[in-house]
Amino acid sequence: MDRAASVYGNEQPKRVYKKALKSKAKYVKKFGDDTDADYSARVAENEYIGDILGVKNVLIGDRDSGTCEGFDNDKGIIVGNIRMGFGHYRISMAIASAANSMGYVPYWMDLNSYKQTTCTKVISAQNDLYSMGSRLSQKVPLFNKLFWEPLNYEGFKKLTYNAADQKNAELMASVYANVPKDIPVVATHVWPAQAALHAGMKHVVNAVPDNWAMALHYAEGSTHCVQTHFVYQGYRTFNGMAGKKILKPMPEDSLKYTGHFVDHELVTNIEADCKARLDRKAEGGPMRFLLTIGGAGAQKEIFAAIINELLPDIRAGKATVLVNIGDYQNVWLDLQSMVPGMKDMAKTHFNDWDETRKFCNDALTGDVSGVHIFCHENIFEAVYATNLLMRCSDVLVTKPSELSYYPVPKLFIKRIGGHEQWGAIHSAEIGDGTLECRDIPHTLQMIRLFIDDNTTLKDMCENIIRNKAFGIYDGAYEVIKIAMGMK
Repeated sequence: MDRAASVYGNEQPKRVYKKALKSKAKYVKKFGDDTDADYSARVAENEYIGDILGVKNVLIGDRDSGTCEGFDNDKGIIVGNIRMGFGHYRISMAIASAANSMGYVPYWMDLNSYKQTTCTKVISAQNDLYSMGSRLSQKVPLFNKLFWEPLNYEGFKKLTYNAADQKNAELMASVYANVPKDIPVVATHVWPAQAALHAGMKHVVNAVPDNWAMALHYAEGSTHCVQTHFVYQGYRTFNGMAGKKILKPMPEDSLKYTGHFVDHELVTNIEADCKARLDRKAEGGPMRFLLTIGGAGAQKEIFAAIINELLPDIRAGKATVLVNIGDYQNVWLDLQSMVPGMKDMAKTHFNDWDETRKFCNDALTGDVSGVHIFCHENIFEAVYATNLLMRCSDVLVTKPSELSYYPVPKLFIKRIGGHEQWGAIHSAEIGDGTLECRDIPHTLQMIRLFIDDNTTLKDMCENIIRNKAFGIYDGAYEVIKIAMGMK
């Protein structure tokens, strides 16, 4: 079937299909067409998070053509992803963590890491554009209002958007050439799912991010797994994806509600971590705020305002600030100039993964004060540092993206893209996060509530424990059950 021509029986207009053909032709002209390449595939150790999550890397094209090495066809499961921001990597880590805890072997397959392939060249080009747009949207309000918000909110939602992605994904299929076709694939971005289907992979699960149904996430032929009932309804009915036109619904076996995609290590320690938060509050210890900057490196102005607000509290022993700047060391230089006096009280944790892991482990039971800045050049460490820091933090300060679904009290700052607002809405409704604070004054108001108020943190911790009992945070386990069950 030509997946660009229709989506679950809903045909694309001819002009849209022709535009999709042109999109693919444009990338072929720019990057070449390696559709018939016989790239080797082999399994290698992951030296960064392999010991934590049991992850092994899938390497493509570094051996003789036709080679296939190291796959466990019985216990193996591929986690297909791309780096576009940090979110899809983090969801992949949650899926891998669940798989590892259930006795399976997660294989990390990043389609944006095989630089010799057309696949990676196409993804990298689009990733660069997305990152630039994210940063620009935070600096130029008019650009955000007239282009970025509408694109992320309504543009990606339209059924017609799916056609070009499907055609472009045909150029990504060759990376699966010698991956055993019977090994299940869990994709945490739609492109690895679409590419896997084009390549003939037999068991494909599409782990869909966000709480806003967008047609770009459809990969017909896969089982779509979603985190909320709200977004389930949106995808099932193609709600609003063709204006007022009523479209044919998805087949019921193509869409599953699973709950939130969360790491095993976080889910199993929910009660202990929430108790530690409440004990620190009751004992008058400094409240620990974790500020995490996403993969686009945007929003540092908001974080600077928060740290400036908290400096007196830090000096008075009422607050501690942990900042993960990912792999954007330039952000540290910017923050120093934007927050006078911070450098003198800050301790940096740069590119020492063992030290970062020790800090996070010690902080679970020990005291932490001042300001701590974390930065790691390696993408695995840059992303997973936040996961480690969440357990020993009291409040996670983040935009309402993939972190909206994590079982830690959350303060949501202004979104990047209209689709993200629905993550904050869902979190506020189940009681484990705030409303989206769309400007700095409202953000600082919530900072003060967390510090000075006796109910905000307590309510969120109690709700997180209750949500766990309801299975809300079990989505990653459910995804693995579905994927392995397809065999």
